[in-house]
Amino acid sequence: MQAPLHSGYTAASTAAEVIADAPRSLAGKVAIVTGGHSGLGLETVRVLAGAGVRVVVPARSPRQAAAALAGIDCVEVAAMDLMAADSVSAFADSFLASGRPLHLLINSAGIMAAPLARDARGHESQFATNHLGHFRLTRHLWPALQRAQGARVVSVSSRGHQIAGIDFDDIDFREREYDKWVAYGQSKTANVLFAVGADARGKDEGIRAFALHPGSILSPLARHLTAEEIAGFGVHDADGRLINDPARDLKNVQQGAATAVWCATSAQLDGIGGVYCEDCDIAAVEAEQRRGVRPWAIDPMLADRLWDVSAADL
Repeated sequence: MQAPLHSGYTAASTAAEVIADAPRSLAGKVAIVTGGHSGLGLETVRVLAGAGVRVVVPARSPRQAAAALAGIDCVEVAAMDLMAADSVSAFADSFLASGRPLHLLINSAGIMAAPLARDARGHESQFATNHLGHFRLTRHLWPALQRAQGARVVSVSSRGHQIAGIDFDDIDFREREYDKWVAYGQSKTANVLFAVGADARGKDEGIRAFALHPGSILSPLARHLTAEEIAGFGVHDADGRLINDPARDLKNVQQGAATAVWCATSAQLDGIGGVYCEDCDIAAVEAEQRRGVRPWAIDPMLADRLWDVSAADL
């Protein structure tokens, strides 16, 4: 299934345009969007809520999240820290206790190129936040996804997965020297492999999973980068203004949120899952090109291995 559909959208398509094409009513559906109070996550929440979806935004700082989401209807905020297993479990248990189905789970929160840090269990922070936290969340929420009788799990990865696969012998950089970009790439590969693994386990129950590259957007995700590092990405013009050039993968947040919304709502993906997407389409498999998905990130055997490693940490 990892082949373009030629969906009709482009790199310049926006989340609002995508959701306007949704063929069925989304009113009354329930979604959880991690990272939904800033950047791409905030735009994703705004568009979903505007279509009548009830959106729950778990956040490490609920007060800060509520302030960012003020004025958007159909949104509720709850406490959750992806780096803390007990916090993830508590949030999920509270949601399950509400008895609601979960139609859309959009795992959008993440960190990038962070200095070496570890969670309480000793896991490297990028792997712990970007993958393990979302793995735990999805596993705990599985009964609510089943209850929806047709759910989608969407993981925001990136082209950063092309930096590195997963070093199963030293995921947490205990033996090798820490490299913030290799650690980021490993965590983004994990996002893609998680979609492969989750889809394989959920498709018979109507749970389909997707991973995606949103585009290159300067957002709070870049908070750990220096000015020199940001300049190296070529996102500013000579006058210091952000460049919007989707053909070069330089997107604004409205364009950047489009692929996640497409994965979550488009009928073009009915009957499909376990794929990596970009520019509101399924990406091609590429071994060397900047676009597309690397073969190691969609390998079902590696997905199973990652699933087992992650499940052992629950």
